[in-house]
Amino acid sequence: MNIRLARAEDLAGMQSGNLVNLPENYLMKFWMYHIITWPQLSFVAENDKGHIVGYVLAKIEEEPEDKGGEAHGHVNSISVLRSYRRLGLAKRLMLLSQDAMYSVYKAKYVSLHVRKSNIAAIGLYRDTLGFEVAEMEKKYYGDGEDAYVMKLYLQSQS
Repeated sequence: MNIRLARAEDLAGMQSGNLVNLPENYLMKFWMYHIITWPQLSFVAENDKGHIVGYVLAKIEEEPEDKGGEAHGHVNSISVLRSYRRLGLAKRLMLLSQDAMYSVYKAKYVSLHVRKSNIAAIGLYRDTLGFEVAEMEKKYYGDGEDAYVMKLYLQSQS
C-alpha cells in the first residue's frame, strides 16, 4: 500500500471513494479548491494497481482576531474503501495530514465533525488518535443527524 500527497489527477478517485462510503458528497470544485489551496494536507492511499482506496481531505482555518487569531486544521473528509479497512490506513492518512498541519501551517489543533451514530469513526478519532469531543452541533448533517465536533491539540510527531 502506498500513501502519498493527493494531486489534482486523484480527485475523481477520491470523489468516487466518497460517493461509495459517505452520505455527504461534494462538488468537484470543492475538492479542487482544497488541493490547490492546501496542497500539503490531503493524502491518498493506493493499492498495488494504483487505484485510490482511501483519502483524507483537509484544510486550514484561521480564527478571527477576537477569538485569538490562531490557525487550526480541519479534516473535511476521510474515507477508506470497505475491503481495505482495518489495515491502519485511516490512522496513517490522519497522522500525515496532522503532521503537515503542524509543521507547515503551525496549526495549534485539528478539528472534525463526525456523526453521533458513527461509532467506528468515533473510536478511531478518540481511542486511536486522541481526539476529544469539544461540542455537539444539533442537526449538522443534511438528514438532520447531530454531529460531534472533535478536537486534537497538535504537537510535533518526531
